[in-house]
Amino acid sequence: MKKNRWNVTTGVLTTIIMFLGLSLVIGAFWQPGTSYAKSAKEIDIRVDTALERFNNDIKGGKEFLKTAKGVLVFPSVIKAGIGIGGEYGEGALRINGKTVDYYSTAAASIGFQLGAQSKTVIVVFMQDDALKKFRASSGWEAGVDGSVALIELGAGGSIDTTNIKSPIVGFVFGNKGLMYNLTLEGSKYTKIVR
Repeated sequence: MKKNRWNVTTGVLTTIIMFLGLSLVIGAFWQPGTSYAKSAKEIDIRVDTALERFNNDIKGGKEFLKTAKGVLVFPSVIKAGIGIGGEYGEGALRINGKTVDYYSTAAASIGFQLGAQSKTVIVVFMQDDALKKFRASSGWEAGVDGSVALIELGAGGSIDTTNIKSPIVGFVFGNKGLMYNLTLEGSKYTKIVR
């Protein structure tokens, strides 16, 4: 009898923890409308800092971004969860070095996860068609509406532009630099209406 009571108690406890985790994630990332969005000035300052870090940390980064048709920068994408997780961040799309629109990114995940982490995401549009399709969408999802090839650096930590053939490429940075073996698939990008 004790064994069954323990299994029921463990099951109830697990359900409560998962519910609390889901509530935490929803509470952290759910935004009815855009009233909670950061100010445009705040986003632009953080985007400038993220791009400066990109240019300093990656050899050839500045020259690479000059060839881009557009650069979407999320300076801080926060991922949190307890069993069920989610991530959210706000950023800006820049064309020719100027902000043209503001976007949010969000994604959900299920699986073993506990805690929170922050990362910087930079999505680079190398072709006009890819950029136009992105800007025309009401909610663009990586892996569904377009594929984002994550870039790994070559020898010496520099970008090998001769091997980049994808219309959309991405970079993900953590506290210790460029992160590998990640995916942006399932991340949804939505324009913030101001």
